[in-house]
Amino acid sequence: MLKYIFSFSLILTTLFGVEPMKISEPKSPMHFEQAKKYQAVIQTSKGKIVCDLYPNKAPLTVTNFVQLAQAGFYNGLLFHRVVPQFVVQGGDPDGTGSGGPGYTIPAEIGLPHLKGALATARLSDQVNPQKRSSGSQFYITLEKIPYLDGQYTVFGQTVSGMDVVSKMVQGDKIEKIEILITPQ
Repeated sequence: MLKYIFSFSLILTTLFGVEPMKISEPKSPMHFEQAKKYQAVIQTSKGKIVCDLYPNKAPLTVTNFVQLAQAGFYNGLLFHRVVPQFVVQGGDPDGTGSGGPGYTIPAEIGLPHLKGALATARLSDQVNPQKRSSGSQFYITLEKIPYLDGQYTVFGQTVSGMDVVSKMVQGDKIEKIEILITPQ
């Protein structure tokens, strides 16, 4: 598969002068204004989901998510994992659950997994004892899941569209993610 991706990138660059998307791990959080509200509007093939983002609790994770969304990284990706009464997961460019942007980010664990929590996926403790978060994969909880507390970085909360989240099936599409910044 890598051979084909490389070839496609080479074709884009050679024929059209289009460089493949290059995104790197954020080393420090972006500046977030305390008087502003940060939200992600996730437009899916089933409808719109709106999540409040928590830059004061997970600044590096929110920075990473905002940068990926603004770069169009999530546009067209699938929800590759849907587990009833548990989570809906997306953000993997490979669509397999093992892909990402080529980096992980430090964990910012602290918030609970309420129904509708927006959190980052990660590899298991056996290969990831620091609990570093996936560079791009995220999930939304379908129920309150307290046994995940202290294990994963929660960086937002669904405030609108839980009906959309609950209708998701594997293969539904993330059409785009927009970031809204408004006065509180």
